[in-house]
Amino acid sequence: MVEIPDAVKPWFDAPEFAVIATTLPSGRPHQAVVWVARDGDDLLVSTVKGRRKHLNLEADPRCSVVVYPKDNPYSYVEVRGTAEVEENGARELIDRLCQEYTGNERYTADDGTDNERIILRIHPEKVVTLIR
Repeated sequence: MVEIPDAVKPWFDAPEFAVIATTLPSGRPHQAVVWVARDGDDLLVSTVKGRRKHLNLEADPRCSVVVYPKDNPYSYVEVRGTAEVEENGARELIDRLCQEYTGNERYTADDGTDNERIILRIHPEKVVTLIR
C-alpha cells in the first residue's frame, strides 16, 4: 500500500469535493462527484448498493479519486487504487459526511426509500500530486 503525502491529507479531512473514476462494462470511464473521507491512508466514499459506481467496482475494483481544493484549484491529488465494499458503518459515514459538507446532522435523501448504504474503501496504490 502507498501512503498519502502529509501535504495533501488535509484535503481529504476537509469538505472538499472529489471525483471518483471507475470503468463501465463497455470499458469506457465513468466519473462521479462524491464526498470523501480518509481513514489512515484509505479513502472512504459512501454510495448506495446497486448504483453505477458500485456495480463498476464489483466488476473491476480499480478506481481513481481526484481532489482539487476549492481555495487552490490548480493543485490536485489523484489516488489510484482498488476498492472493496463495506457495509458496517455506512449509515454513520454518510451522516458524518453530510454534517461536514452541508452542516446538516443527518443525511435524509435516503429516508423512505429502500436504499442500502455501503462504503467504498479505496486502498491507494499510486498517488500523484501537484501543489502550486
